[in-house]
Amino acid sequence: MGLWFTEKQTDNFGITMKINRTYHSEQTDFQKLDMVETEEWGNMLLLDDMVMTTEKDEFVYHEMVAHVPLFTHPNPKHVLVVGGGDGGVIREILKHPSVEKAVLVDIDGKVIEFSKKYLPTIAGKLEDPRVDVQVADGFLHIAESEKAYDVIMVDSTEPVGPAVNLFTKGFYSGIANALKDDGIFVAQTDNPWFKADLIQQVFQDVAEIFPVTRLYTANIPTYPSGLWTFTLGSKIHDPLKVKEERFTEMETKYYTKALHFASFVLPKFVEDLTKKQGGK
Repeated sequence: MGLWFTEKQTDNFGITMKINRTYHSEQTDFQKLDMVETEEWGNMLLLDDMVMTTEKDEFVYHEMVAHVPLFTHPNPKHVLVVGGGDGGVIREILKHPSVEKAVLVDIDGKVIEFSKKYLPTIAGKLEDPRVDVQVADGFLHIAESEKAYDVIMVDSTEPVGPAVNLFTKGFYSGIANALKDDGIFVAQTDNPWFKADLIQQVFQDVAEIFPVTRLYTANIPTYPSGLWTFTLGSKIHDPLKVKEERFTEMETKYYTKALHFASFVLPKFVEDLTKKQGGK
């Protein structure tokens, strides 16, 4: 029979997977943390009973958060990751030779601690000398930074618990202030099947702050619905106008030069979410 875990996306829908064992479970100061081994997806991190990352499909999310903005920016040197304590986005950032410093700010040190222990292929670059790991509130870090970063990536949980403030217009305004004059930011913005209102509101908020605002998608099977969105805000650089010579060979499993552009081609019901509420 075995033990099965279900993440409920709504009262009527969820995803289910077989659990082989539980490595660790605790209520941290901020959220419920579980590190488990699954039959299908390998080791998996759960926060508040939501799938955060797995060994088998993590590369999709982490590559798409990192490489889209980093290839769009012509010379990213200083990069910030808000959240992302599992270290996957940091691992991808460090593949870009122009990056001199990558700062990781996660509010929950337990996520970092147990990711290092049970997800070494994901968290293995957190000790790199170019990385500055800070256990702190990302919202406050943004508020205290001014024109400090070329690229900012918001690798947060869904908008519950400690991540609620990371989905507000005030936070996006703070990001704009923390970016340099040609800066870019990207945030994960959930799935369009069940969180359409969230995507629409975030896109509208970001578009009122950043001259260039784009929505793109990726397929991530362990995230409910599989189809996941990311919202990119840029002061100058357009991800759809990246020049050919900007792309360099890099070891990836999901992201490619062709996919960089293709990910911005949206199904109509998703594209409609990028239109202003009450008009086109």
